[in-house]
Amino acid sequence: MAATLLRIHPDNPPQNRLLQAVDVLRNGGVIIYPTDTVYGLGCDIHNAKAVEKLCRIKGIHPDKANLSFICSDLSHITDYAHGITTPVYKVLKKALPGPFTFIFEASPKAPRYGGVKRKTVGIRVPDNNICTSLVRELGNPIVSTSIHDDDELLEYSTDPDLIFEKYRPLVDLVIDGGFGNNIASTVVDCTNEDFDIIRQGAGDIEQYL
Repeated sequence: MAATLLRIHPDNPPQNRLLQAVDVLRNGGVIIYPTDTVYGLGCDIHNAKAVEKLCRIKGIHPDKANLSFICSDLSHITDYAHGITTPVYKVLKKALPGPFTFIFEASPKAPRYGGVKRKTVGIRVPDNNICTSLVRELGNPIVSTSIHDDDELLEYSTDPDLIFEKYRPLVDLVIDGGFGNNIASTVVDCTNEDFDIIRQGAGDIEQYL
């Protein structure tokens, strides 16, 4: 079944529209939604079949996929990430919500996809009302990967109508929350407490250290 296009106001997302999207996630659907950087492909963290579908769309294998967990705030992070020290937590509090993906050691509770225990997890708390409201209404994080192509900046990754046109046969819902950016999040490795930048993106971690 082809996807639906759902327009949601980015500043004040109406609850009835958010619940429409949450319903799709709860039923194992894959959605495209706005973040504070590029648009993302997402599904419910607890639905392995939905994660497999997301990986197929992206063309990656579930056990090799670098998927991020989108959280609404810092409260879920210790469920999935292990070894967050007080100094690291203080930086997270300053930097989030914001355009960062923080890599941590995976906790024993981190879901296994493709039957493989994950060594690390990427955690995001985007500065985007639609995104964080979705996670809050769902009650748990969303597994996410960007629709951004790392090799080139393509127009379809910023314009919701073009995104809908391209992904309509593949996903269950596309949320139009206005134009997205075409710079991905900054990926920061925190596994050694060093804040190593793996990919420089939209966020500048130096200002929070």
